[in-house]
Amino acid sequence: MDRKDIQTPDFKKIPHEIIHKELDLIQGVITRMANNSFLLKGWMISIVAVVLALSKETIVATNFDYFNFVLCLPIIVFWYLDAFFLHKERCFRKLYESVIDKRLKNDMKDLYSLNYTSFEPDVKSVFEIMFSKTLFPFYGITLGIVIGVIMFNNN
Repeated sequence: MDRKDIQTPDFKKIPHEIIHKELDLIQGVITRMANNSFLLKGWMISIVAVVLALSKETIVATNFDYFNFVLCLPIIVFWYLDAFFLHKERCFRKLYESVIDKRLKNDMKDLYSLNYTSFEPDVKSVFEIMFSKTLFPFYGITLGIVIGVIMFNNN
């Protein structure tokens, strides 16, 4: 086989395809995190609807001292999980921006890496996100309504 017969790949085209696939991979993770957050809100609303459907007689009939705490616990857990997924989504958005910057400079270091840990200091903590202006009103008001219903039912 003669050296002239060997076709060399066009390296100018490969990086663009690689970059697009890498960005699609990161965007897929971001989309899943956003979808998880959306699903959590749906589940939480369903649970709150069940809690609010409980009558005073049902709550009194349980004779369970910590029943009120058990009713509020799912809201707090979903609130934390939603903030957790939002935190990870923000970390991956920082990774996305970093990959674009690196690839524009022809830096192929950490190709297809989904390691976002270096961006965690740049993003608010999970607990700060819990009390952000996007999550606090949704979960805070819901928790307040449930606490109000519990107090009304205990009187």
